[in-house]
Amino acid sequence: MELIAPRIFCIGTHHKTGTLWMRAVFRQLADVIGVALYPAFARSGLHLVPDRDRAFLVSWSSAFQPALHDRPDARFLHLIRDPRDVLLSGMRYHLTTTRAEEAFLHEPRDDLDGRTYQQHLRALDGPEERLMFEMSGKHAGTLAEMLAWPYDRPNTIEARYETLIADTDGRTFREHLRDLGLTEPEVEEGARAFWRNALFGGLAKADDPARRGHVTDGAPSQWRRLLPRSVARAYAERHGDALVSLGYESHPTAWLKEIRDAA
Repeated sequence: MELIAPRIFCIGTHHKTGTLWMRAVFRQLADVIGVALYPAFARSGLHLVPDRDRAFLVSWSSAFQPALHDRPDARFLHLIRDPRDVLLSGMRYHLTTTRAEEAFLHEPRDDLDGRTYQQHLRALDGPEERLMFEMSGKHAGTLAEMLAWPYDRPNTIEARYETLIADTDGRTFREHLRDLGLTEPEVEEGARAFWRNALFGGLAKADDPARRGHVTDGAPSQWRRLLPRSVARAYAERHGDALVSLGYESHPTAWLKEIRDAA
């Protein structure tokens, strides 16, 4: 693909990989620099591309149409996170959240005897059972999305949550914005929005209970101290190859010796 000057900036995350953070950052950035921002879905996106102006297209499940990936004037920023931390974060969040936008949590299901996902999760006996249910539930879909993403494309910046949560001076995030094709003044506006909405920055002092309730622990590698050994073994058996494919491990099961056994 011969790339040309970018004007379509596509931002993709996955559930519990820093979505709320990136959503706030790019909405604020788009407002400040006067660039339209549109949500994109698997069956939409191309019709949102303006004829001449620049635009942000965002997808919080990284579900962009393939034709968008093939546009030489499009750039992508794609963010993933260690799936084991996604599992832990997802279970905690799904257990307590009341956010109406998480519709799948609150719909009665025949396979759960009429209970909702959240009701069933709450009825289970302790973190091990809840993590096992989550592993087969929402987490399986999120992991499948991460694995299905078209990696190693020339118009894509591949980012990791673990890098950004340690990027306290915004240096890496600035480079990502430059690689997207933003101007230097826009990069600085983006860096300010990045810090304002970071757990190590403005969010640390925020008094918004909705934001603080959504993010209970943003530390990387939580799995080493919080993942019960029985759950870790099951995860290695089911998804060890995925950890290798995503670059989080070099072996499907060797990481089990790092578990501190939170059971």
